[in-house]
Order: sequence, then C-alpha cells, then structure tokens
Amino acid sequence: MRAYHLEALGTIEGIVLRDHGGPRPVPAGPTGIVVRVRAASLNKRDLLILCERYPLSAAAGVVPLSDGAGEVVAVGEAVTRFAVGDRVSCAYFPRWRDGRITPDLVDQPGCTLDGMLSEYALLDEEWAVRLPQHLTWEEAATLPCAAVTAWNALTGGEGGAPLPGQSVLTLGTGPVALFAVQFAKLLGCRVVSTTSSEEKADRLKALGSDAVVNYVSTPEWGSTVRELTDGGADLVVESGGPDTIEQSVRASSLYGQIALLITASAAKSGMEISHAAYASSLATIRRVFVGSRTQFESMNRAVATHGLRPVIDRVLPFEEAREAYRGYAEDAPFGKVVIRTGE
Repeated sequence: MRAYHLEALGTIEGIVLRDHGGPRPVPAGPTGIVVRVRAASLNKRDLLILCERYPLSAAAGVVPLSDGAGEVVAVGEAVTRFAVGDRVSCAYFPRWRDGRITPDLVDQPGCTLDGMLSEYALLDEEWAVRLPQHLTWEEAATLPCAAVTAWNALTGGEGGAPLPGQSVLTLGTGPVALFAVQFAKLLGCRVVSTTSSEEKADRLKALGSDAVVNYVSTPEWGSTVRELTDGGADLVVESGGPDTIEQSVRASSLYGQIALLITASAAKSGMEISHAAYASSLATIRRVFVGSRTQFESMNRAVATHGLRPVIDRVLPFEEAREAYRGYAEDAPFGKVVIRTGE
C-alpha cells in the first residue's frame, strides 16, 4: 500500500510518498472498513495545515486530505452499515453525527486522523457516508469539505433553507462559493455572485448565477447587491471574512442571514464592521464549520435527486500529488483540484 505522509510542515517537499508494502490492510476492529481510495481532492484547509496556519495541529506523519472517495473492499465482523462494493467517503468530522458540534468531536482526517491521500483508507463504519451513484470517483471525492460547508451555510440555519425566489449572495469562485451557487439554484433561489474578472463572471453565469458583480471595478459592491436583489440578499455565504464582511453586511437584507465560514487565510487579522454598515442591517451572523455526518447524508440525497455535478478544474495522477498542491496554491483554480488514486 502506498500513502503520502506529512513528514515536514511548511513546505510541499514535506509531503512524502511511502510504499508500506505487505498485503492489503484489514479492518481496524469489528466495526472497521477498508476503503480502496479511487480519488481525493484538495481544500484550502490542506494548505493551511501544511503551513501551520490551521486551528488544529497536524498529527506527526499524518496522511493528508480530508476529501476522498472509494469502494469498500473489506468489513469487520460487526459492520452493519456497509457491504463490500459500496461507494463511500469519510465525513469531515467523523465523530460528529448530528446536532451541534462539541469540542470532543473535532478530529478530522488529514489533520488529527489519517486522511485520504492513500491507496487504502481504514475507517470505522460510523465515519463513512454513502455516495451518489451518478457521480464519477473524481466528482465524489470533492464533497466532504467544500460541498458540505456550502450545504450547511444554505440549509443549517435555525430558519432552515432560503425559500424559492429568495436571494443568495456568494463571494468569489472558490469551491464553497461554486457549490453554494449550485445548491442555491437547486433550492429555487435567485443568486448574485461577486468575482474579479469577466471571464469568471461568464463561468459563474453558466453555472447558474443570475447576476455577477465585479468587486474590483465596484469596490462598494454591497450597495450594488442591494439594488440587484431589491433590498438585499436574504442569505450571504460569506467566505472572505475580515476582507469582505463590511460589504456583506451592507449587501444583506434588513433581516438577512450571513453564514460566515472559517477564514484563517484572510489578509486582515481581525473582524471589523463599521457603525454605518452595522446600523443599516439587522442581519444575523452565523458561523459555519463544515457540517455533521447527517448534513453530509442530506446533501447527498439532494445531489442524487437533482443529478448535480461538482465543478472540477483539473485531475492529476497519484504520483503528482505535490504538483496538485502547488497548482492549487498558485493558480486560483475554478473548481476542485483532484488527485486520481486508481482506476
């Protein structure tokens, strides 16, 4: 079995491929399953972990990447949730089943637990999630982090998902924003997006955005969004944090909701909202940190029902994992960067 390990932090060269040899691994206990990983994908958090800027510290020599997809090839004697041949992924928070997360549930594959950049993954059956059948391995490998985050941002608030005809604002063209566009359209919402180029604006419109605002040529884009949405966005999927929160508040409707994502890579160190922006809105700000296994399963039912397909920028072979990291960090891809582990 071959697997990559984070053997040194701070440099892509610290991601090292090891051949562990020997026979195929066996389940780790009676409720364990062995997954033949077919594809894995990168998230910004993987770069933050590598650069030691993530809220959690990586375990020494951990197998990286939270996101991956594969088939079950062996099960423990007490396994009831899955059978050999099932298509599965691992939940981002394997121990967070439902409800609110608590501090004892924050372990994550690719950080404190071994992740998916390996030919085989050893999971407990309670960590795994069944995948939509219509997706390719590469598409399925994009779901655990960015997709669940977008789904939680749209549907996880106390008031539930926005209603058909309501407006959703997404920021930029990162994977969470692209999934948010797709999910918002699936829910029947009007979507306004921001970006920095006309080429990306065209791609966002092709994906489903009803209107796109260029935040470079229109730095005060919050007021423009309010005009486009006839009073403000009902939901803002806020993926910029300190860099964009001021305009997001200005873009929100009077009683709108702002789903604020983890933003450890923001340029500013603190969150500031001017009195003028604060006074212009009664919006609620809700923090979002991916989601539970139940939310992952709910999202997958919606993905399967509507035949949704994730946006993939590029697919690289297993042997080029370092190049995948490098490209993700340097090229601002439109969609997910995927590493194919096997056919």
